[in-house]
Amino acid sequence: MLGDYMKFTTIFFDRDDTLVYNCPDKAAWRDAAISDWSCKPFIFSYEKMYETMKLAGKGYTPWYKDVQTEREFFLRYYKYLLINEGVKGEVDIRAEILLNELWCNNELLLFPETIEVLGHFKQKGYKIGVISNTSPSLKITLQQAGIADYFTSFTASSLAGASKPSPIIYNAALEAQGVTAEECIFVDDKDYCVQGARDIGMTAFNINRGVEISDNEWVIRDLKDLIRHERIMQND
Repeated sequence: MLGDYMKFTTIFFDRDDTLVYNCPDKAAWRDAAISDWSCKPFIFSYEKMYETMKLAGKGYTPWYKDVQTEREFFLRYYKYLLINEGVKGEVDIRAEILLNELWCNNELLLFPETIEVLGHFKQKGYKIGVISNTSPSLKITLQQAGIADYFTSFTASSLAGASKPSPIIYNAALEAQGVTAEECIFVDDKDYCVQGARDIGMTAFNINRGVEISDNEWVIRDLKDLIRHERIMQND
């Protein structure tokens, strides 16, 4: 079994695909707008996103260091995206339209159980934090999603100086909460991020919403499984 649950004082969550997911309507609107402006189908891929981000960040180290420079970065990002798609007219104006619709504008939606689970652990007295490979607007996005008040720390890779699974970002989160790794639980949807947390001593769960049943006790189907684990351990 997983051990003495009551030793834990703190629980950290990843943000994307753990607590929240991207609004599909926003993505559909983006694709339709760019297709209309470029007069050809727009297909968004990870490779296209990454290459455009490199263009937007060229000459900037770091790419952004606060919310204002993040906004400037994404304005450049959308401008390069439009140019690469062959959009010729009103590129600056259209980049601003994309930015205003897609950046820090309620683009994240909560999974059904998120508030219930956060409320459960807060009521139990846990410190709750977020560790995310993301930009300085981390707290703003969670405020817009309506859950920022559950957290007492927000650790973004862009401000920590390293991304998961580097120990740097996990240690930054520990320092922000004033706790040790051994008293922390961590939840993430990516295996390598989960392993990074384990490597520094955290107890870590991999959330896999696509799995029906898993023989691995460290794989959970949804956030409510954390509460189910708690009940089992309390009955040991």
